[in-house]
Amino acid sequence: MSTELAAATGARQGDEPTGPGPVRSRSTWRDRLGRWDVKYSPYLYVAPFFVIFGIVGLFPLLYTAWVSLFDWDLIDDNPSFIGLENYAALFGDAQFWKTLVNTFSIFLLSSVPQVIMAVLLAALLNTRLRAPTGWRVGILMPYVASLVALGIIFANLFGPNYGLVNGILETVGLDRVDWQADRFASHVAIAIMVNWRWTGYNALIVLAAMQAIPKELHEAAVVDGAGPVRRFFSVTLPLLRPTLIFVVVTSTIGGLQIFTEPKLFDAMPGSNNGGSTNQFQTITLYMYQSAFEREDLGYASAVAWVLFLIIILVALVNFFLTRRIATTGEDRR
Repeated sequence: MSTELAAATGARQGDEPTGPGPVRSRSTWRDRLGRWDVKYSPYLYVAPFFVIFGIVGLFPLLYTAWVSLFDWDLIDDNPSFIGLENYAALFGDAQFWKTLVNTFSIFLLSSVPQVIMAVLLAALLNTRLRAPTGWRVGILMPYVASLVALGIIFANLFGPNYGLVNGILETVGLDRVDWQADRFASHVAIAIMVNWRWTGYNALIVLAAMQAIPKELHEAAVVDGAGPVRRFFSVTLPLLRPTLIFVVVTSTIGGLQIFTEPKLFDAMPGSNNGGSTNQFQTITLYMYQSAFEREDLGYASAVAWVLFLIIILVALVNFFLTRRIATTGEDRR
């Protein structure tokens, strides 16, 4: 009977009895794979970004630091090591300090009004407007427009002889301004160009943060008797702190790296000097001039690294100031 049962079930005499052992082995292997998946998969998912960043971001940055230690001409195959001499020459260069002042002047004239206008525009777009999508697309149009076209348009608007801005000034009884020859006036004109392009972009970022604020908070403020202005300063602005910090930091990075706007604003064809007397030459324009006009890659690399350190320093200062102001506002409430 047992032989017939064994034959019916396909069992053979001498076979090892099947038990829970192999099942436990397979289960253990699957558990191990599951643990590896949980432990290592996140790193594999983010690895492509870091690989690409290392190739196109980190390596050029470190290589620029290496080049800054050499007397390296543009077409020189045998650069000579000079240590920190490029940095010593840079800190003693009067033109570098002039370009640094120009950069900070344009940065302050553009970034401060830009953040304020972005918040106000976002607050306006957050109200009940007809065709809200059309308004949002409209304020984003300057950002998607060609920067070269915007540069040519604004250079003509601020033209010294036939510019529309000077025509309006004369209409209201004011004198013409030589927007390209005057140092401060050129900074104002370039800052207006920057604000025209970037304010709408930042406004949409702030608007997205505003719409993420729970409506219950505004409803509770209304019940407490707070008006629209009070709700804006006591509820909306404090909750926008992370977004405002992001906008301020990105505006700082972009403002200190400004290149295209002053390059296109220069009325001299083929010039990269930022005006006849470098009145609106920025650090990036000076770096470009050092590398491709003077053909001194070592000196240009030193300029790039000093600019990199300045951007980090100013971004950290902006971050802590913005965070402290927001924290102080919360404590007062």
